[in-house]
Amino acid sequence: MNDLQKQLIIWRRHLHQYPELSYKEVNTAAYVEQQLRAMPHLVLSKLTPTSVLAVLTGDKAGKTIALRADMDALPIQEETDLPFQSKHKGVMHSCGHDAHTAMLLGAARELSERGTQFAGEIRFIFQHGEEVAPGGAVDLVAEGIMNDVDYIFALHVHPAYETGQIAIRSGKMNAAGDDFQITVRGKGGHASEPYKAIDPLIIGTEIVAALQTIVSRKMPTFDTPVLSVTMFHCGSAPNIIDEQAKIGGTIRSHNERVRVASREQLEKIVHNVCLMHGATASVEWHLGCAAVINDDEATAYAERAAISVVGEMRTVPIPEPLFIAEDFSAYTEVVPGAMQLLGVYNKDFGDAYPLHHAKFRLDEKALINGSCYFIQLAEELCPSY
Repeated sequence: MNDLQKQLIIWRRHLHQYPELSYKEVNTAAYVEQQLRAMPHLVLSKLTPTSVLAVLTGDKAGKTIALRADMDALPIQEETDLPFQSKHKGVMHSCGHDAHTAMLLGAARELSERGTQFAGEIRFIFQHGEEVAPGGAVDLVAEGIMNDVDYIFALHVHPAYETGQIAIRSGKMNAAGDDFQITVRGKGGHASEPYKAIDPLIIGTEIVAALQTIVSRKMPTFDTPVLSVTMFHCGSAPNIIDEQAKIGGTIRSHNERVRVASREQLEKIVHNVCLMHGATASVEWHLGCAAVINDDEATAYAERAAISVVGEMRTVPIPEPLFIAEDFSAYTEVVPGAMQLLGVYNKDFGDAYPLHHAKFRLDEKALINGSCYFIQLAEELCPSY
């Protein structure tokens, strides 16, 4: 194990032990800034209170690339047996952002120590608030972090792929995520006299069933969204018909037209079902980030970098778009970019727990692959002379 590999593990384990939630990454950002200040030639700034930007500028003009890592954790109580598990109760790096941050720190250290005899500019973005929609990337774009950037790249660890693999996809990558809460208002009454009430529970169940037709009957089969109803709250006693029901869920989509049409269809169904029963309803939306669409040219650079790091046989395709949301889309809406997946699963772990699981773990041997991937992108797009 070389010096960089050892340092990546040190960084990652420190970050894993001291996770912080979105927009509260005060100590995380301070730690990252402290590490970056020990590296030569970097110019540091903070465009938001809990993010860090490090810029390495070459002596010659050239392309400007941005490399991004997210730093926030999730409100999950860790259930691993790791000796460096989270010291913060109810907070865990169960999405791998500790690894993302460590890998980008490694790339920053390696590239900055080589000096400034290269063409172009490299921006190392340590981002806050990815886990809370619409995401910290939106804040940074508004502050001008993408001004004059030619390409942006990111990696996301993923337990579906083994350590030593990098998974590549062009085009549709991550979905837009829009959450909804429906409030159905009827007329309460006694359970023994339902004919005197307007039962929001019965109306709500009709709405839930009817919403399933949005995907199966209202959207093009080649670009269908995912619609999941995940919450239904109504009533507080067995002999009372309540006055209202609350229904919640999410819609995930990769096409902006389908995204808008899905929301319109949902509202139409809700209001028409309620009208039929003499009830009323309101729909509250929490619109998340847009879909991540990987640029073809940026993906070609990403694939070459992956092959250089792990080899052609270990550079594998991502067969289908993901339906998880990612605020990396805020960057790719304004500049060409690509987010790819880094394999972190080791068969010795046993079960491959998914992202956002209390038992999620990753193979630290994969960290060097992520750092080298970023370094390889910088070497190609901002070549030394």
